[in-house]
Amino acid sequence: MDLWIPEYPRHDAVGDLPADVTCHTFAPQAPVPSEALAAEFFVPSHRTPGLDESVPRMTQLRVLQTLSAGVDWLLPIVPAGVTICDASGARDAAVAEWVVATILSSVKRLGECRDRQREHRWLPSEPGDLAGSTVMILGYGSIGHAVEARLSPFDVDIIRVARRARAGIRAVDELAQLMALADVLVVLLPLTPATRGLLDADLLGRLPPGALFVNAARGAIVDTEALLELVRARGLRAALDVTDPEPLPAEHPLWDAPGVSITPHFAGDSPGAERRAFQLVGEQVRRYLRGERLANVVEHGY
Repeated sequence: MDLWIPEYPRHDAVGDLPADVTCHTFAPQAPVPSEALAAEFFVPSHRTPGLDESVPRMTQLRVLQTLSAGVDWLLPIVPAGVTICDASGARDAAVAEWVVATILSSVKRLGECRDRQREHRWLPSEPGDLAGSTVMILGYGSIGHAVEARLSPFDVDIIRVARRARAGIRAVDELAQLMALADVLVVLLPLTPATRGLLDADLLGRLPPGALFVNAARGAIVDTEALLELVRARGLRAALDVTDPEPLPAEHPLWDAPGVSITPHFAGDSPGAERRAFQLVGEQVRRYLRGERLANVVEHGY
């Protein structure tokens, strides 16, 4: 079987593979090699140009295994009969750590202190308290669970929201009533037709003044112009690992908006997360060859 994986650091974490597997690597930022069109099991990179042309031409392809939790960038080009699997679980810890770090940084006003340090100004101010706050986790899956586990010691109240209601978890349909309760809103939803533009001016405007909006999911879930207006007019704060557009153009006003911190979509890209993602690839290949059901099979865009 031909397996193709991107040549990232730690890609050797796939481990020992069965003797009948030929593992090839490709440069992730270059077009897919013509030889890879014969792949039976393909691990794409979001950095690879021309995937929308190459993947449909892989006539022997049976499995697409991502290194990311999100698959929105692949769903439109998956050929019929091909199983797509995400890397759910591999990046939970890394993303959860980023979420907690950005919340604490904002609450404790570390960004402002950094700016004053650069100006060589000693300007006393009052940090906020995380304890006693209400944190809404919008998109309560494995990453949401990891976020809650790391926030629990901080004495916060958690509101869990997912696509459908279940025990202890509210439904997305209830957002209009729930937004006013959130001191911190953490967005972890997948990007689907149902979630694109979900957080519009109306919903965002229901957050309390001065609330913190944290997006570790996809930029297109939120109306960027509405977010920017609320930052300017109502003191909404934001911590963004993703933006719309992305990459964020140098002249975009979000860069200089007060109370906004931006990171370059790297929350889940820690060394440990990369290693776990490639370990998952190896496990999936071994399952596939044993005829077992694959983990993390994507159904209905999730």
